[in-house]
Amino acid sequence: MLTTIILNIENEEFIAHLHEDKAPRTVEALLKLLPYRSEVIHARFSGEAIWVPLPADFPMDVPLENQTSYPSKGDLLYYPGFVSEKELLIPYGATIFSSRVGLLPGNHFASIVDKQDKLAEWGKKVLWEGAKDLSIRKGSALHEI
Repeated sequence: MLTTIILNIENEEFIAHLHEDKAPRTVEALLKLLPYRSEVIHARFSGEAIWVPLPADFPMDVPLENQTSYPSKGDLLYYPGFVSEKELLIPYGATIFSSRVGLLPGNHFASIVDKQDKLAEWGKKVLWEGAKDLSIRKGSALHEI
């Protein structure tokens, strides 16, 4: 069984499978906060990615787990905010997760499993048009195919 979340950017939905086996504490903490609404903006330092800056008091405190600085397109990362601010990163192309002080280790907690071409389109829209509305909600449990 795979648990999913649904990311909605403006009017486009993306399904992501949660990696409960690799990032259990991150997944558990995130699910408690859903549904969540914010905006995505374009990454400043990481390349082809959009991100959600989170407030310092964002109520999700988890350790590093399943961390990477080199996510693939659609790999969702949560950064707990040790060196830089807390954030969610959504890569849509070539990405190296970093800040002005260097590489950041993000918790890879989910992967978008559909509409990779649409994800890149939305990343470029955010780059050229600015912030877009984002919502994240829990999806359903699906059997792995």
